[in-house]
Amino acid sequence: MEDPITKSQYPYTHLPDGENVPSYAAPPADQHSRRRSLTFVVSISAILAVCLIMSTMFLFPTSDYGAVEKSTVLPEETVEVEPRGVAEGVSMKSFRRPSLGAEPPANYPWNSNVLSWQRSSFHFQPNQNWMNDPNGPLFYKGWYHLFYQYNPDGAIWGDKIVWGHAVSSDLIHWNHLPVAMVTDQWYDVNGVWTGSATILPDGQIVMLYTGSTNESVQVQNLAYPADPSDPLLVEWVKYPGNPVLVPPPGIDFKDFRDPTTAWRTPEGKWRLIIGSKLNKTGISLVYDTVDFKKFTLLDGVLHAVHGTGMWECVDFYPVSKFGENGLDTSFNGNGVKHVMKASLDDDRNDYYAIGTYDSVLGTWVPDNPELDVGIGLRYDYGIYYASKTFYDSNKKRRVLWSWIKETDSEISDVRKGWASVQGIPRTILFDHKTGSNLLQWPVEEVNKLRSNKTVFENVEINAGAVVPLEISSGSQLDITAEFEVDKESLERVQKTNEVYECKNSGGASGRGALGPFGLLILADKDRSEQTPIYFYIAKGSDGNLKTFFCADHTRSSEATDVDKEIYGSTVPVLRGEKLTVRILVDHSIVESFSQGGRTCITSRVYPTKAIYSNAKVFLFNNATEAKITASLNIWQMNTAQRQTGFTNLVM
Repeated sequence: MEDPITKSQYPYTHLPDGENVPSYAAPPADQHSRRRSLTFVVSISAILAVCLIMSTMFLFPTSDYGAVEKSTVLPEETVEVEPRGVAEGVSMKSFRRPSLGAEPPANYPWNSNVLSWQRSSFHFQPNQNWMNDPNGPLFYKGWYHLFYQYNPDGAIWGDKIVWGHAVSSDLIHWNHLPVAMVTDQWYDVNGVWTGSATILPDGQIVMLYTGSTNESVQVQNLAYPADPSDPLLVEWVKYPGNPVLVPPPGIDFKDFRDPTTAWRTPEGKWRLIIGSKLNKTGISLVYDTVDFKKFTLLDGVLHAVHGTGMWECVDFYPVSKFGENGLDTSFNGNGVKHVMKASLDDDRNDYYAIGTYDSVLGTWVPDNPELDVGIGLRYDYGIYYASKTFYDSNKKRRVLWSWIKETDSEISDVRKGWASVQGIPRTILFDHKTGSNLLQWPVEEVNKLRSNKTVFENVEINAGAVVPLEISSGSQLDITAEFEVDKESLERVQKTNEVYECKNSGGASGRGALGPFGLLILADKDRSEQTPIYFYIAKGSDGNLKTFFCADHTRSSEATDVDKEIYGSTVPVLRGEKLTVRILVDHSIVESFSQGGRTCITSRVYPTKAIYSNAKVFLFNNATEAKITASLNIWQMNTAQRQTGFTNLVM
């Protein structure tokens, strides 16, 4: 690797224009990446099997909602007409509710008090404007760094996306710093898009990111810290030989994005993957490099899955089969599995699979083909996308970030002046007990925000009952709960051929012998607004129990212009385990973790009445036969500190 580029050596330059702007058809002369034909992928994808994805009101009183303060509706021209981002070559950046008729739902007359409540208190978000994918997270000289896709001009996604930047000493309290990289070169004039950081053995940082060129071609670019001695990494310099990679033959100009963190090969080179597709086959292209300036495209792909469409925001990392620590991205050897993750452009969900990596051949094979990438397990069964992990050398853990989008109307976002948040950073571990999935859990630092603990022990909830939990406010909470179904109920229930699915079940208002039961969060006192987070147990014809973990948004709000889907999936429950859940409530953002993080659901909730001190929590049991016993700890959560600039930062 050459010496790091300094700001004095290569200052930022103005955007070239006219005949000075290189075109995609004639890449720069110093572009030395070796490109090979990808026609072999067609034959590979043809033999890859596609597996199918597994596939009365609530007895709660309702009440008429009161008058809502009227607000001025924005002009019609602010209403979205086409999905944002698709024409530009990225996944859809505007939320589309399932169509229930010819006309879209009317905009709800939100007032400023309700819109103000929706802003998070301890999830990361900028002070204002639009945010999406996390970029290049890393730990460097005592600081955690998060870069992120940011629109400095407004609360909707735009065509001049830049890199926002913030630092933290604990992943919870953040200082917002100046924008790190802007659209100032021909190769990223239409967007400084998603990228990843690689820290070299000598401590140097290289950042590879996707740029959208003046001709809207997706290319990969290299950037360095202007001053590596600066722990805050405030200024960045782009390599003058950019782009370092362009789409190879056979790959569409808009299907080549989001390079991963690189890892070492047995030959001492660096290897990374980039998401793409061929027809409807999602693929991960593999490149080797020595200096991050010249690249070799390897024969074959790291992995491909037919029918999954475009793979973006790909990620690849090792997990220990036995240890409790995360592993550096380059770690390999006995007792190690490798995780392949892709964000699917087609359905905008993040899928992962666990498998075996051959570092010599440069291939990866899933342990269970029925749980392959895009057709099996997901990080999260709610609103969770474009995730990225990094190895935290400070605490020897792998940390997961992700974008949580809005599911209200763009008019509301513009009125609020902001849109989207980042999920609470999660640690990632291999589930040693099941041997078939990952465990995700909020980083331990979030516990520092806990206060005013309330304990509820052995609360009995009979079939059809609703039990209020007396707490001061339900807007900022950390809830841990255990549920136990009495054994007689489990034994008494007959075997059935019941086919249950959270999404199509009728939600928490449906009734079965062993569910649903759980918690109602962000509920008003009359429960006319409520968001159930719950379990449902089905007994199959073989006598085995199958447990589902779900979140029901159908009655989460009396507004008509917000998402009201039902989310969830199955969750592995081993013999002798109680059913457990942890729920982080942060105003309009709710993250739920069942069975220690085997199945997770992120929700966006926009109540009109269940806000501030009017937000209540209830236990409920809508099963027809089961008696449930619950024990809970509920903490009020303090607000995280957010500052702008360098105030109180120790350099």
